[in-house]
Amino acid sequence: MIKLVVDSTCNLPEDMIKKYDIRVAPISIQFNDETFEEGIDIDRSLFYSKIEELGIIPTTAQPTPAWFAKYYRELAEEGHSILVITITSKHSGTYDSAILAKSMVKEAEVEVFDSLTISLGTGFMVLEAARAIEAGQDLPSIISRLEQIRDRSSLIFTPATLKYLQMSGRVGLLKAALGSLLELKPIITLEDGALAVKENVRTRGNSIARILELTEEAVGTSEPINLGLFHANVEAEGQELQKLAQDRFNINEIIFADLVPSLAVHGGPGILALAAYQI
Repeated sequence: MIKLVVDSTCNLPEDMIKKYDIRVAPISIQFNDETFEEGIDIDRSLFYSKIEELGIIPTTAQPTPAWFAKYYRELAEEGHSILVITITSKHSGTYDSAILAKSMVKEAEVEVFDSLTISLGTGFMVLEAARAIEAGQDLPSIISRLEQIRDRSSLIFTPATLKYLQMSGRVGLLKAALGSLLELKPIITLEDGALAVKENVRTRGNSIARILELTEEAVGTSEPINLGLFHANVEAEGQELQKLAQDRFNINEIIFADLVPSLAVHGGPGILALAAYQI
């Protein structure tokens, strides 16, 4: 049987992880000399409280090859082949860790797939793979389906504030100050696996409207889509965005999730995002 190994950025609900017996390699989150493993000894509440308490943005690190090797070894001993689906290699070394681990467990049959996306963009690929495995599809068929999803996927998000981008070094002090004064909100997209600022708009309302408009440009409103909606610690705003999306798109399936800390660290609380693809 094929078994799935993923990293903790995929943002799938815990019940889905358990249902499909998925192994999860954690991203490390470090506050000064304290290191936590995502999903093991740090949750969202602790993550945000430590940012406020310490006034710093933590650093993150991809799962070590040892995490992947551990899962490869265990699953190979049970007679399984392995499909690994990782966060985009353009912003993380996770894919490289998963590849390196193959040389550490040469007896394991392992295929590593670069999602070229983040959060529920990756999560929906994992879910599609899990369901295909359950249906008895072989690995080449599953990889082909993942490639189709990757080619037709859209992911667009906006942060609520430039504060965390400034603290993490993504924008300079002056730019952040001017942006906050003008209420500028960047609209960020994924292009070939890399994050890019597509445009800047005024006000939160305008940024939410643009997320919807750009998603419509990418996937249309008539064809059925799967939609991942994620937010960073702003559930009420996320629910409002969900209502707008449900009124606008032909949604086959939707997953609503609070963004994992290892990704929220780069934009802070207030991120709103839509990840979508035609099914």
